[in-house]
Amino acid sequence: MPASDSLSKAALWMAGWLLLMVVIAVAGRQAMRELAVFQVMELRSLIGLLMLYPLVRAHGGFATMKSGRLLQHAGRNAIHYASQYGWFAALTMIPLAQVVAIEFTNPLWTALLAVAFLGERLNRWKVAAVLLGLIGVALIVRPATSGISAGQAIALAAALGFAVSLIMVKSLTRTDDAVVIIFWMLIVQSLIGLLPALAVWRWPSATVWGWVGVIAFCGTFSHYCMTRAMQHAEATVVVPMDFLRVPMTALAGWLIYAERIDAFTVLGTLLILSGNLLNLRRVGVAAAVVAAPKSAA
Repeated sequence: MPASDSLSKAALWMAGWLLLMVVIAVAGRQAMRELAVFQVMELRSLIGLLMLYPLVRAHGGFATMKSGRLLQHAGRNAIHYASQYGWFAALTMIPLAQVVAIEFTNPLWTALLAVAFLGERLNRWKVAAVLLGLIGVALIVRPATSGISAGQAIALAAALGFAVSLIMVKSLTRTDDAVVIIFWMLIVQSLIGLLPALAVWRWPSATVWGWVGVIAFCGTFSHYCMTRAMQHAEATVVVPMDFLRVPMTALAGWLIYAERIDAFTVLGTLLILSGNLLNLRRVGVAAAVVAAPKSAA
């Protein structure tokens, strides 16, 4: 497949990821007005398994869900579960835009880990895209003005965990496809969260059941989109696209919860967008050069 086609497909899958992740942030905050984080996460995994079944069946059934890397699946999902708990908890403590903005310290960790463990190359354009994004995030969060709150610290720890999890996903895509990876994610996280969820269990209201269903759908298929994107492009290309989630979530927070958007947020968003456009433009140019026929010497 030509490199330009792979990049286009990665961008389309990332568009799905972005939309679903913005929705899950809103749904998560709504559900956790009534339910504990452990219960929301457990219901998300169990309902997600039911939602994934049509893809499992289309893939060839449960017999095709076998993997020779179960230990890596278990390790990846233990890290992801802890990070996800921190992310959901932070949603109840600080504004939506701040949670997502702090989460975007993870491209820096992802880029460094991808170079160290996946053998990917970190050129100056990828570095520039990540740095512009991180500067934009810093302008939105502005921790120096009032110190780092508990919610911000939890979100930062979750970001580091997500980066480790993402690198492990990229490694898993070399041997397992998206359906297998998501299947084991839901199985492992259901087992990890069962006892904590039972300890805080309360029966959800009809409204919250609706929000939990939205969380399960978005949580399952957002990761499917991300995994498919990783199959079409390097982690250091895919992750900067995710910076778009910051302005999208800030807009959702403003529209739904009347969370303030100030000049620093606007400037930070512009820097984030610039980093993405720079990265995608340079990758597109490189792909065109590779695909172009060479002239005779």
